[in-house]
Amino acid sequence: MASASVKARAWLAIEHPGPWPEYTETMDVPDPIARTIEAAERLGIRCQFIRRSGRRRQTPPLWVYAGHCATDGAPADTVWLEGRELTDPAELGELDLAGLASGVRPGFGDPVAGPLLLVCTHGRRNACCARTGAPLARELRARFGDAVWETTHVGGDRFAANLVCLPHGLYYGNLGVPEAVTAVEAYLRGEVVLDRLRGRAGLPEPAQAAEHYVRLDSGILGVEAVRVESLSGNSPYEAMVTAAGRRYRVMIEHSAGTDPCGPLCEENLDTYVLEALTLLNEATLV
Repeated sequence: MASASVKARAWLAIEHPGPWPEYTETMDVPDPIARTIEAAERLGIRCQFIRRSGRRRQTPPLWVYAGHCATDGAPADTVWLEGRELTDPAELGELDLAGLASGVRPGFGDPVAGPLLLVCTHGRRNACCARTGAPLARELRARFGDAVWETTHVGGDRFAANLVCLPHGLYYGNLGVPEAVTAVEAYLRGEVVLDRLRGRAGLPEPAQAAEHYVRLDSGILGVEAVRVESLSGNSPYEAMVTAAGRRYRVMIEHSAGTDPCGPLCEENLDTYVLEALTLLNEATLV
């Protein structure tokens, strides 16, 4: 819980069959891709390389996805995903990266109606991601088809196998096949599953925790039904959260975590504990 990538609001996923080195910054890619990744990261866009499970095709052609997840009280229409298959990497020059970073649809590709399901299999970064992620990606692709891609590091190696559901930026971790299938099926019907849910990308960690505790208390699972409107303070943090017409004040305490799996798993160690959750009103309930 509360361990999804905080800075990942805008996303850019580019097909590359690999091999993937430990750090993607050192990857040998065509100049148009390298320039796009460099410019995108300067703007705060989360960049991922993706590939199909099993026999890998050479690129180009290559698939590129751009998307944005609504955060910090933003309206739901800022959640979107576009996809396009490029015949030449130079076509990336048409992508409005500044618009993407600010949440504006660039019109670079066609709207993607279904989800993009990214399973981290970046074994050079952490062996657990290949050992647990690769077979999970194969199983999910067998069930859910072209929505599923292997991807580079998403953060939180100690939670492998990791799954990111775009465009909403939902992170799930410590997944086996049954838990992953349950999470994907819930996402396809517009819901979250609290079991193994790490949080929602783009939100500060205390806000992710506040959303989780409100869902746990209320039983409200709709992806769009719970929204963190504000976050203030510094342990305890105070979050104002709306959920299906209800308004909550949530007080969250920070707790420093310890590394359970050695020095290679140094990310996402902190935890957030519920201090108080208060229902303020039900005035808009029918």
